[in-house]
Amino acid sequence: MKNNQYNLHINKQSGSSMIEILVTLIIVAIALLGAAGLQIYAMRVNQGGQFRSQAVFLASDIAERMETNKSAAINGSYALGNTGSVSAVSSACNTAACDPASLAAYDLNQWGNTITNLLPQPSWQINHSTTGNPSTYDIVIRWTDRSSDKNSHGETFAYTSTRTIRN
Repeated sequence: MKNNQYNLHINKQSGSSMIEILVTLIIVAIALLGAAGLQIYAMRVNQGGQFRSQAVFLASDIAERMETNKSAAINGSYALGNTGSVSAVSSACNTAACDPASLAAYDLNQWGNTITNLLPQPSWQINHSTTGNPSTYDIVIRWTDRSSDKNSHGETFAYTSTRTIRN
């Protein structure tokens, strides 16, 4: 009789442990899905930070080009309306001597090509806000990033920098 009671007790235990294992598997699966979601979000935010760093670098790049070509910068040759495309340049100033205005056009072309290659859906603008000596330029770089849903075109970000050029 003891043997029959013992067998009956074992049968009840095996069913409840199977349910415990299934519940544990469900909890582990939900935790893994949550971890994967966090990883995807972290990668997206990291890419956004990379774009912001690129915008800072690009604004510094054109500002340094202005500092190098001060006479053209003071004359307003680096002013550029809001654009998202690169204009053609007639001469390559890296292989031949250029006058300051041609060098400014060449710099803007090279800079625009770099922006187009590094940022998603970019546009840029350089305002010559104060003319004369010193001259002040406002550099604005915009890009589109992180679409929140499939129907959205993404969120537009902008970086603005100001540089004063003295001769």
